Amino acid sequence: SENRTGCVLPSSSEFPEGFFTPQERKDGGIVIYFIIILYMFLAVSIVCDDYFLPSLEIISECLGLSQDVAGATFMAAGSSAPELVTAFLGVFVTKGDIGVSTILGSAIYNLLGISAACGLFSSVVSRLSCWPLFRDCLAYTISVAAVLGMISDNRIYWYESASLLLIYGCYILVLCFDIKINQYLMKKFSPCCTCFTKAMEENAEQQPLVGWREESGPLIRQQSRTDSGIFQEELDYSQLSTSLHGLDEISEDHPSVFTMPEADMKRILWVLSLPIITLLYLTTPDCRRQFWRNWFMATFLISAAWISAITYVLVWMVTIAGETLGIPESVMGLTLLAAGTSVPDTVASVLVARKGNGDMAMSNIVGSNVFDMLCLGIPWFIKTAFINTSGPIEVNSSGLTYTAISLICSVVFIFLAVHLNGWKIDKKLGAICLVLYLVFTILSILYELGIIGNNPTGVCGN
Repeated sequence: SENRTGCVLPSSSEFPEGFFTPQERKDGGIVIYFIIILYMFLAVSIVCDDYFLPSLEIISECLGLSQDVAGATFMAAGSSAPELVTAFLGVFVTKGDIGVSTILGSAIYNLLGISAACGLFSSVVSRLSCWPLFRDCLAYTISVAAVLGMISDNRIYWYESASLLLIYGCYILVLCFDIKINQYLMKKFSPCCTCFTKAMEENAEQQPLVGWREESGPLIRQQSRTDSGIFQEELDYSQLSTSLHGLDEISEDHPSVFTMPEADMKRILWVLSLPIITLLYLTTPDCRRQFWRNWFMATFLISAAWISAITYVLVWMVTIAGETLGIPESVMGLTLLAAGTSVPDTVASVLVARKGNGDMAMSNIVGSNVFDMLCLGIPWFIKTAFINTSGPIEVNSSGLTYTAISLICSVVFIFLAVHLNGWKIDKKLGAICLVLYLVFTILSILYELGIIGNNPTGVCGN
């Protein structure tokens, strides 16, 4: 909408006014914003760990989903709820364009930044399977190509947005027959591709999952793609009601959220987070407890709504803080705002990676990007097919070529990095992904600032 004047509105224009004036923020009020930002990080981690992931586990158990399928569907949809809300606001409220900063920054951070966090912050080496990563990367590449093809003429028609929904529908259909497709491909290509054979052998090795059963030693779970779900009726773990966090024991209920931890540091965090714990306790059913176990879908939806609300406040505070510090708008979009909107994905992926569920973590990372493409398709389709049927939606496609190259390269690099690292998530992969993320981000910032390439777009009023 601001293409004709060669500028875009600052991100702060899409949020309410802050509770301090610009001068008050510069005089020390910005410290309050940073405290709120840190508190929102704590809130997201509590929602994910205590409500969102436990509900995801029970959903996966009921549907018999494998780890990677659960990560690519429910986990990706729930942790990407903020992007869906943002997409609706952009189409129906602020009427803003799809900027290069928004798409490029969040996509590259999701692929490389979260992968780096999973590798660096996890003490457990997680094995990965070839097929889930290849499947999700291929689906994301197709969806990116579709979006870039749609906005190449700066117009979005109803049939173009419908094709995005169709692509995602095909992706879900593939996930429904994921095990059979995986077994067929492994059988077909393993003789001529050593990476498939090696991955199958490595993933067939038994690995302990931390926290499954403490009193009788770690329970051994066979990480094999031949499993038809997370919860198999084998190896005695059918006796467990949940898997990733050791949430429930058979004979006793989960302890109350108001039980004070024993470690000193955890006690301090518990006291600080008590307002959040109380608010979540009063509004969200804790499906880890037997009384609320059948309410897992309500837990999933309410926790996703809380994640969206907390992320909105987080991005709002980050935007105002960045504006106060004088960080250029384009740099904000590629760094702080991209990381801020992806906080739920980061927290959820790191939590499951710490438990050794590498396939679920990687499928959430790539699957959330596939879901983000759907986040664009839904509001576009609703507006073009039902609200404004007289004409297409006008969008901005400046920097299209650079965006296409960067997104596709990031997908290829993450796949190659995992392959060269022996199909496992460890600190080495985390360091590689961190370096790649910094390189992509620096190049993107240089492009946005006009130092390289030809991108004259600036912020209105600057």
